[in-house]
Amino acid sequence: MALKRIWLIVFFISFGWGFAQPTEKSVNDLLQKAGNAFYQLDGVKSLELSKKALDQAKAINNKALVAQAYNMIGLNFDEFYDPVKGLKYYLRGLKYAEKSKNDTVQIWLCNNIGNFYSYRKNDLKNSIDYYKRGLYYAEKIKDSSEIMYAKLSIAGAYFGANKYRQGETYMRGISNFVIKKDDIEAKIHFYSMYGDYYSHLGNYTKAESFFDQAIQLGKKESGSLLDAYMIDVYSDYSSHFKRKKDFKNALFYADLHKSLKEKVYNEERTRKVKLAGSQLEIEDYQRQIDKIEDEKSQQSKDLKESKLIVLLFVIILFILLLLLFSLYRNSMFRDKTYRELQQAYAELQEAKEKADEASQLKTQFVSTISHELRTPLYGVVGITNIILDEHKELAHSPHLNSLKFSARYLLSLVNDLLQINKIEENKIVLENMIFNIPDEINTIVDSLDFIAKKNNNTLVKNIDPAIPEFLIGDKLRLSQVFMNLVSNALKFTKDGTVTVTAQLQEVVESRYFIHFSIADTGVGIAPEDQKKIFEKFVQIERKEGDYQGTGLGLSIVQKLVELFGSTIQLESEIGKGTTFSFTLAFDADEKKRIEIINNIDVDLSTVQVYRILVVEDNKINQIVTKKILESHHFKCTILDDGYAAIDLLEKEHFDLVLMDINMPIINGFETTKLIRKKGIETPVVALTAFDKQEITEQALSSGINDIIIKPFEPSKLFQVISTLIER
Repeated sequence: MALKRIWLIVFFISFGWGFAQPTEKSVNDLLQKAGNAFYQLDGVKSLELSKKALDQAKAINNKALVAQAYNMIGLNFDEFYDPVKGLKYYLRGLKYAEKSKNDTVQIWLCNNIGNFYSYRKNDLKNSIDYYKRGLYYAEKIKDSSEIMYAKLSIAGAYFGANKYRQGETYMRGISNFVIKKDDIEAKIHFYSMYGDYYSHLGNYTKAESFFDQAIQLGKKESGSLLDAYMIDVYSDYSSHFKRKKDFKNALFYADLHKSLKEKVYNEERTRKVKLAGSQLEIEDYQRQIDKIEDEKSQQSKDLKESKLIVLLFVIILFILLLLLFSLYRNSMFRDKTYRELQQAYAELQEAKEKADEASQLKTQFVSTISHELRTPLYGVVGITNIILDEHKELAHSPHLNSLKFSARYLLSLVNDLLQINKIEENKIVLENMIFNIPDEINTIVDSLDFIAKKNNNTLVKNIDPAIPEFLIGDKLRLSQVFMNLVSNALKFTKDGTVTVTAQLQEVVESRYFIHFSIADTGVGIAPEDQKKIFEKFVQIERKEGDYQGTGLGLSIVQKLVELFGSTIQLESEIGKGTTFSFTLAFDADEKKRIEIINNIDVDLSTVQVYRILVVEDNKINQIVTKKILESHHFKCTILDDGYAAIDLLEKEHFDLVLMDINMPIINGFETTKLIRKKGIETPVVALTAFDKQEITEQALSSGINDIIIKPFEPSKLFQVISTLIER
């Protein structure tokens, strides 16, 4: 007996369900009505509402609601029309449910797919696999009702394969819950299955008691989906009496089974549902057909009007013949066009599904790579800072400063490479930092000195002394531009000179416009190639040497310069060299500079010692974070397990928790939720390598107070800690 998993309560799927958009609410309303119609055995109405819900869910790109709509369509096909097509919609819905990571919808779809294999194909292995998969999700979200239904389904599959002992094990574990729960559907299944079980054991009295209870419950809501369940109850009860050799009652319940089945699955209902299903499948083509019909109607009208100007009968006859021929050609053309549109639509639909899957894979790849690269970079930056703190004599070491700069530059490069789409969509915002142009250029020159020596090049710096000592702007983005342009110039120059120039161009109020240029005496770029070099993944073959790279450097440079509100110019001649130049504006306002310094320099020199709990599973990151905190007089406790953190917070007081997100046993989101459920109000800061935009909504909903992305400037960490502790 299959348990059809539908929903009769509206579920809000998206995060932040309390603030659902009106469009999501309309989809949920349609799905609610479709579920009610299915329960009342009105397949036509249920399919119509499900199709509308599917269109709207796709329009708002809500994968969980798309999955629910496919589940509802699959139920109607499975129950009234074509089970094989029903399976197709179930599987399509399961893909969307997996993408949305909605465990409840995955439970419903796994149950219905399990029903198909159990009751349509008699395939025990596949049915049990899907039932247990649904049970896994039910236990994951601790939904007692779904656990009950999953175990009933598993037991039913075992009973159907005459493996009553394995099935009864699942029945026994939920018996008290089913009896106490006010759920007629569950009780009918439970009582009828125990009737079948005891009939199999030969305990006919007990079996008939259970069957009678199931039948009494089924009579309470006749004319609904419960009638479909009662068909199987009557069939099982008839089999029971046949086994008992009570042929009179066996025939009686066999007749009830037959009459109720004809009532539920009558030819008229099946015909209507089949028609509605066919309509659902071809509805998307109808608009194209209507367009062709309109064109045909217009053509007919034009031809009729043209006959009015014909004066002679022979000419009229000739035009009529032409008209008939034209109509025939149009009809053939329409049929051909219709077939081509059908084929094109099918190909587009398949391509769209593949594109959706590819987009999802790309997003997962970007998120994973971003996290995996930031984590070791946090260790590199942190260990470098530890060396500088422990060995003050190395503070001015060019090698150690170059290492620290290279790590910071690599982090910026990784972020831009992995999120180049954000640059193109202008989602990257320039930051305001205080910096010194000569220092930045000297650091870059020192970092690239090995390339200059390798090609026997001379690096020359021309920096206008009129440029203010301190400017305000995004020094990391500026350094990335210089790093790309200078390293390119050195690679494509041998036994030559690379000149980096910074010249003050003009001053407008507190804005200083500085003209930068990077000139080399290298191989040069051909005129026909100069427009191509700023395209992504494009490498121009030079005459001298074979240089490797991603082909993204100049593309990123161009987009970063545009972020500064400027454009980059190129001058080059084969054999004589290349010059890249651009003009950027920086602020030198003294009040703004003091304000930035005050925001950066957080004063935590207090007589009180704050206790910080660090929850982090990476050993290197533990060392780095602990060293940063203890160097500023914090008392630090390290744990690598979320559950251990919860136990310690219940026993001891901490002023703040630094929480890693990606931990193996329990992640930071779930750990924080459990902390908040226990009434612990200690501020929690997510210390993570995930992209901030990806996790902000989930972090806030789980009770996290703020987010810091690794690697980070210690001053930013102390600023957040200070703000939260004072609050």
